[in-house]
Amino acid sequence: MRIVDVNEFYSPTGGGVRTYLDRKMTILAERGHELIVIAPGREDREEVRPGGGRIVWVRAPAMPFDSNYGLFWDAAPIAALLDRFDPDVVECSSPWRPAWIVAGWEGRAAKAFFMHNDNVEAYAKMWLERVAGPERIERAFAWYSRYMNRFLARFDTVVTNGPALTKRMRARGVRVDATVTLGIEREQFSPALRDEALRAELLAECGLPPTAHLLIGVGRHHREKRWPMVIDAVRMAGERLPVGLVLFGHGMETRALERRAAGCSRIRLLPPVYDRPRLARIMASADAFIHGSSAEPFGLVAYEARASGLPMIVPDEGGAFEASEPGFAETFRAKDAQACAGAIARLFARDPTALRQAARAAAATVRSDEEHADALIAHYGAVVARRAVSVDDGVALRAR
Repeated sequence: MRIVDVNEFYSPTGGGVRTYLDRKMTILAERGHELIVIAPGREDREEVRPGGGRIVWVRAPAMPFDSNYGLFWDAAPIAALLDRFDPDVVECSSPWRPAWIVAGWEGRAAKAFFMHNDNVEAYAKMWLERVAGPERIERAFAWYSRYMNRFLARFDTVVTNGPALTKRMRARGVRVDATVTLGIEREQFSPALRDEALRAELLAECGLPPTAHLLIGVGRHHREKRWPMVIDAVRMAGERLPVGLVLFGHGMETRALERRAAGCSRIRLLPPVYDRPRLARIMASADAFIHGSSAEPFGLVAYEARASGLPMIVPDEGGAFEASEPGFAETFRAKDAQACAGAIARLFARDPTALRQAARAAAATVRSDEEHADALIAHYGAVVARRAVSVDDGVALRAR
């Protein structure tokens, strides 16, 4: 099967979408399939990947607020590439111009819209939460759901990346045909990587002894991640418990977070860890994973923490919540620092042996990215077959 992904979110400089697609490209090539990504770039050029697949950069203007990304506008070069590659499936995930370009292309391929994000949750609710409640914001942005359904009607299938996004879209009346949950590079993460010396080293960073509790947070410093709330919660919990937080990441809010954590030695902000084996050891060596965002549609890092055998403290909605289970996790009311502090206290009041055993058992059930790719190909195969029958039926009717 040949899949062409028209993808505005594939950046020349990296990012989560690029990581996902590069990995998917390799997995599909190993299974005899081909993934071609059409992405906005500074110039027209092509990269043929050694393991299979290719990236086709189409010259496009940069995004106004983030020059690492580009914006498609002209349909002609994209349509020409789709004609040239003649895919079995053409995939798209941007709800803006690319969705309409793909919807309007008249090739033979099945058209798939793969949802990776929730703009209402991540942007509208975040920007307007100080002036309106979530229900009011949902009502105000009902137009966006109607807008989405207009272009989705021209796709053969609409897929989400996990159950959290499916629930939200369907609650708004947005079409979803299948949930094909993402996976992680499961072989890199394991409870067996736990290192007590590394744990003691991280606690020492927080000025705490090995008898204290070590929380770990991982993620970019962006408003939607709710790290200020997590920092406040750890401060509150620390008034009653010997608990420290090591937060790995950086971003536009790093300075603000440093000011928020100032004066509290038990909270340490450290740079991102790009060495994946080291990150896996750090995750396995903590006592619990903590996350603040309720907006994430999937929660990749939460599943990596689960695969590491970590107990979890997460909001009661969103992608991280879907990665948790009561046996090894405590949840709290989303966006509420006091509720988060209470969840920290509840988790560390539980029997540590039973908690760790439940978390280790759950680690083995995390879906791999290979399983995700296999499920996606199976779904697309069924869509292509169904479309072929529909086309044949239409030809037969016209011949009568």
